[in-house]
Amino acid sequence: MSSKHQRYQDQSNLQARERPMGANPFTFLTLLRLLLFHSVIAVVPAAAVNIGTAKPFIGVNIGTDLTDLLPPADLAAFLKAQQIKHVRLYDADPGILSALAGAGVSVAVGVPNNQLLALGSSPATADTWVARHVLPFHPATPISAVAVGDEVPAALPSALPLLLPALRSLSAALAAANLSSIPVSTPLPFTVILDPFPPSQAYFNQTLTTSFFLPLLRFLADTASPLMLNLYPYYAFMQSRGAVPLDNALFKPLSPSLEEIDPNTLLHYTNVLDAMVDAAYVSMRNLNFTGVPVLITETGWPHNGSSRDEPYATPNYASTYTSNLIRHMLDRRGTPLRPEATPSVYIYELFDEDLRPGPLSEAHWGLFYGNGTPAYLLNVAGAGGFLANDTTNRTYCVAAEEADRRSLQAALDWACGPGRANCSEIQPGESCYEPNDVRSHASYAFDSYYQMQGKAAGSCFFQGVAMITTTDPSHGKCIFPGSKQTSAAGAGTTNKAESSRAVASPRLRPGKGRLRERIAPVILNLMLLVSVSI
Repeated sequence: MSSKHQRYQDQSNLQARERPMGANPFTFLTLLRLLLFHSVIAVVPAAAVNIGTAKPFIGVNIGTDLTDLLPPADLAAFLKAQQIKHVRLYDADPGILSALAGAGVSVAVGVPNNQLLALGSSPATADTWVARHVLPFHPATPISAVAVGDEVPAALPSALPLLLPALRSLSAALAAANLSSIPVSTPLPFTVILDPFPPSQAYFNQTLTTSFFLPLLRFLADTASPLMLNLYPYYAFMQSRGAVPLDNALFKPLSPSLEEIDPNTLLHYTNVLDAMVDAAYVSMRNLNFTGVPVLITETGWPHNGSSRDEPYATPNYASTYTSNLIRHMLDRRGTPLRPEATPSVYIYELFDEDLRPGPLSEAHWGLFYGNGTPAYLLNVAGAGGFLANDTTNRTYCVAAEEADRRSLQAALDWACGPGRANCSEIQPGESCYEPNDVRSHASYAFDSYYQMQGKAAGSCFFQGVAMITTTDPSHGKCIFPGSKQTSAAGAGTTNKAESSRAVASPRLRPGKGRLRERIAPVILNLMLLVSVSI
């Protein structure tokens, strides 16, 4: 079975071949006409209120395709420690729902595609589903919404005739249980919107207008439910072959001359995501629906991938995208077309799902590894406490991305020799030995020296092959010196398991529990020459 990301990547490529290039092939949003991007897993609103008027929130998806998922009780403790208030489950797992009782976490539960036949064919089945998956848990565990199906038009088009009946049956079952405030909707891929730039020209796939979109939007309007869409600027950038500037995908500030302008509305667009949202608003307006809110049900950026095929799937870019996304949404500036309506958003995803098939990046979308260790840190000061792994005011010294191997080797030799950096953890068998390459080892050594020098000006230079970053380069059990020092300052300890990005959970896998003795710099330097010169 192919991964969802790969499935929509293939669809976008196919549609790009079938549709002609716009008049201006060099504008980043015009290329959306060819890409018709896609997404993976959908989510729902995380509060049983009118999400069109509610304060926007940031939530996360919780997937279970990983080797060692935290037990439900530990997962609840983890979410509390990270101050995560909104989550989405792909089903209605009773163990997790029970564990979250009283935790202050709103949960959007999902209905898998393989249940659409039963729910769409029998209202009685919908009644039973609500009785089993909602009533035993709500309101102790607030069930914030029900997401019916998973990108059905693309993932399982044969089941599309059953989708609307399933939505109606579940909505009626909730109303019969006096829970009509819980919205019911269905996560859709962005591929259902054609010609998304300029946004003023966007429209829904016309082959589905009468049979699906008109009745769907009527249902959503009548039940005060959102249009759920999955939006991935990462794929827009990756598939654009340079037409989509990286800064546009990452929400980085742009000069006015680089902003894209919709020629029909004269609205300025500074990022890909806002254009996608406005394309959805226009598509609904074309069908005479203006009161249905958009919920960004999934978005994210992978932190690891194939160095050849996915060079931008890195912790730095993932941190930049996610941090800027959070700030952008919580600024509550809306979009150029709807500045008064800021959509809520769910991040894909909480944990890396190492069992997912597909390209390497498919297993590396998580904010955290499966053991609870953050995959990267965010810089989200002022985000209202969302996520405890905030890197504000924390800096690290790592190998510069453009540095060549020979220069890095020379700098590594100096840092672990005359520089007297503590390089014991990058020895064979130690926690930071893997990946066994010059760049990774140099980053650890550079940060060791930088932190040892008190982050003094000039201590992260190394003849131009080092750079300062706010993204914690720690990974897995490898905790960088800067992360250890922050932990020591906050907790009075230097235990490797207590890095600044760890959270209290009995399932977190600790380090060795003690720091290794320093190895004489000269001997260590000789060992490094052997270990990294292959």
